[in-house]
Amino acid sequence: MAVRIKMCGITRVEDARAVEHLGADAQGLVFYPKSPRFVGDLAQAAALVEAAGPFVTSVGLFVNPGARWVNQVLSQVPLQLLQFHGDEGNDFCAAFARPFIKALRMKPELDLAAAMAQYPDAQGFLLDTYKPGVPGGTGEAFDWHLAPASSPKAWVLAGGLTPETVADALAQTSPYGVDVSGGVELAPGIKCHSKMQTFIQRARGQ
Repeated sequence: MAVRIKMCGITRVEDARAVEHLGADAQGLVFYPKSPRFVGDLAQAAALVEAAGPFVTSVGLFVNPGARWVNQVLSQVPLQLLQFHGDEGNDFCAAFARPFIKALRMKPELDLAAAMAQYPDAQGFLLDTYKPGVPGGTGEAFDWHLAPASSPKAWVLAGGLTPETVADALAQTSPYGVDVSGGVELAPGIKCHSKMQTFIQRARGQ
């Protein structure tokens, strides 16, 4: 089964169009104000979803948001999937009438099975690098040996992936999908289309 590919941190319409044109499966829009990839203009966010088209899953990324902010975003942006990167509990994540995935930061001592069990309503999980005080987007890889050989639910590999490392990562792990942001950028939120293309080709063994 072909690995699914998500391009995260999309902020420009031309990059959303490239996500669709180059054949990625999903795009991530960041609704976390402290991120350099934050999309605070919700009309712009809606334009990004439209630019990617109906067959690209548009994912909204949040970090410890208030319910009011999530609902405000959903009232204006037609997201298909939510992604939570903070300390949100299962009930909060499941409260917005959208499927969700939960990011888990891969501390060496993490009991991954127990952590996943805390989110019975999650559609899947995103495994990201642990860095104290940083909820994601570290640009650093974690020890891929910590990735599960099997899992009851789909999981996505994230953390420091680049066009140069994604094939090796997939040779060592068996995720449902891969998630890249900084590894295909010219600057935070500004994607490099040639890097996007190379990443997709190498992730798919082309």
